[in-house]
Amino acid sequence: MALILINAAFNLSFAIWIMQAFFSSVPREVDEAALMDGPGRIQTLFKNSLPLVWPGIVTAVVFVFINTWNEYAAAFVLVQKAELQSLTVAMPQFLGLYVREWQFMFTTSVIAIVPVIIMFALIEKCLIGGLTAGSIK
Repeated sequence: MALILINAAFNLSFAIWIMQAFFSSVPREVDEAALMDGPGRIQTLFKNSLPLVWPGIVTAVVFVFINTWNEYAAAFVLVQKAELQSLTVAMPQFLGLYVREWQFMFTTSVIAIVPVIIMFALIEKCLIGGLTAGSIK
């Protein structure tokens, strides 16, 4: 539970900073025009604002996921039980003083990399749009 709270605290400020930039890029007139059509503020948020900032949401999710997935320091300090350790913390256990278990190290590395590659492949277009938003006027 402590690791979840630490990761949430570290990544929340970064995600808010990214999302604030994307929400401030949406013109206020879009929200005002939507409010004049009759829906409330929550409906305007979900039907008008969120589709416009979707690349920003995807960008924030990707950065937070990768940062959390690769986090080492807090997981090393907070998680002491071997069965609860993350892959990044458990990997150095295959490096002994005299023996290197390279086959296990390689297998663990591949298992650690595959979710990030799958996630990037699924949301590549939205991520590229989010990273390049605002670069051209």
